[in-house]
Amino acid sequence: MAVLLLAETNGANLSVDQTAKAVTAAQALGDVTVLCASAGCTGAAEEAAKLDGVAKVLCADDVAYGNGLAEPIADLIVSLAGDYEHIVAPATASGKNIFPRVAALLDVMVISDVTGITDGNTFERPTYAGNAMQTVQSSDTKKVVTIRTAGFDAAGATGSASVENISTVANPGLSEWVEDKVQASDRPELTSASIVVSGGRGVGSEENFAIIEKLADKLGAAVGASRAAVDSGYAPNDWQVGQTGKVVAPDLYIAIGISGAIQHLAGMKDSKVIVAINKDEEAPIFQVADYGLVADLFDAVPALDEALG
Repeated sequence: MAVLLLAETNGANLSVDQTAKAVTAAQALGDVTVLCASAGCTGAAEEAAKLDGVAKVLCADDVAYGNGLAEPIADLIVSLAGDYEHIVAPATASGKNIFPRVAALLDVMVISDVTGITDGNTFERPTYAGNAMQTVQSSDTKKVVTIRTAGFDAAGATGSASVENISTVANPGLSEWVEDKVQASDRPELTSASIVVSGGRGVGSEENFAIIEKLADKLGAAVGASRAAVDSGYAPNDWQVGQTGKVVAPDLYIAIGISGAIQHLAGMKDSKVIVAINKDEEAPIFQVADYGLVADLFDAVPALDEALG
């Protein structure tokens, strides 16, 4: 069986972590062809060609794909779909934007947030905020799938697949890019960081969130937040971890002042080691934590920060 995997790109650059983890998942379905669709994506295609398990890379270099607009990229994927039984992407904001359109154009279902692959027709995915696992079996001739990459290891980078430049398709002109407003940060990207320090409603204010950021910077970590903290204005939207935010699975997840609502747990419970600091010993976060400290975060976090030197 042949698999077409849409690479995750950021402009002309390849998001190696997301793409490499998606490649690992896709290998269970068959021979993997990676599609890089962006403006000036030659470098991204060459980088994708190094990923272990990639049979071939297709490079669609066109200004229409440069800002990730769903409509032209969906049309491109549909034009290539005839050669593939499975069409796959990481379950990122980009993948979740493009793939429902691909599925609609192909008149098939979209199978989203896949965390396990049983066979070419059968997939596992979380439901009810991760409290239950759903097994989905599809009889569609084309399977359109987004992969929740947090649960997969990244493929190595010792491969040498061929890169083929392909013709683009006409831009349907249904939308146009106006501008991107990107917050600059020296911290690791949240979904690929090996350490994440997250704060919740218990932090109390936007000003107090500085202690979360200080600890994260000392650990070389990304900063996360619960939905309650984001809704309260303590942290920006792109820091939100959870069912309606980002899904992370770092080596170490430190939850500070987070009660542990099921919506938040759905986004971080696959972390390798979970540390929780909360003054409420009945907080649900302690049920999933590997290490828990019942303490006032305003005492515990400065003490931890000082101990780290």
